[in-house]
Amino acid sequence: MKKILACIILGVFSFSTIRCGYSTNILVASGFRTIHVEPFKNNIQYTSELQHDVYLPLLEVKAHNEVTNRFIFDGHLRIAEPQEADLILKGALVGYTRDVLRRTDSDDIEEYRIQVLVDLVLWDPEKEKVVWQERGFAGETTYFLTGPNATSESTAVDDAIKDLARRVVERAIEDW
Repeated sequence: MKKILACIILGVFSFSTIRCGYSTNILVASGFRTIHVEPFKNNIQYTSELQHDVYLPLLEVKAHNEVTNRFIFDGHLRIAEPQEADLILKGALVGYTRDVLRRTDSDDIEEYRIQVLVDLVLWDPEKEKVVWQERGFAGETTYFLTGPNATSESTAVDDAIKDLARRVVERAIEDW
C-alpha cells in the first residue's frame, strides 16, 4: 500500500513539474501597475482601394474608449494620467476592411468580415523606451446580411472594436 501511495505521489509531482514550451508572463509582474491610453489617431487612408471608400465617423474615439474600458474591466493595470502612469499606450487606426466571405447561389453577398487595424506602441516613460510595438494589430468580426443571425454593419464594427480592445489588453498585460 505504501509503494502504491508513493508511486501516486511521485507521478503527481512529476506531472506537475512537466511544462510545455508555450508560456506567458504577466507584464504586471515587472512592476507596472498603471497605464495611460492616449487618444487614438485616425490614419486610415479612406481614398485607397483597400478601404472601399467607407468613412466611419469617430472610429478612433470608439476604439480608444473601448480599449480604456477594457483595461478597467480587466483590472491588471489601473488607468492613470500620463504624468503618473507606469506605461503609456499610443495607438493609430491604420485600416478598416470589409471583405466578402460568403455569397448566395444568386451571387448576392450573404456574409462579410470586418477588420479594424491599428498600430500600437507601449511606452515606458520612466526608462524612456518602447516596451513593445505592434503594426497592423487587428480586431475583427463577421456578420450576416440576411437570416436569423443578420446584424447591421454598425453593430459589427462595434463587435470588431470590442475584439480589438480585448486583444490589445491581452497583449499589454502578457509579456511574450
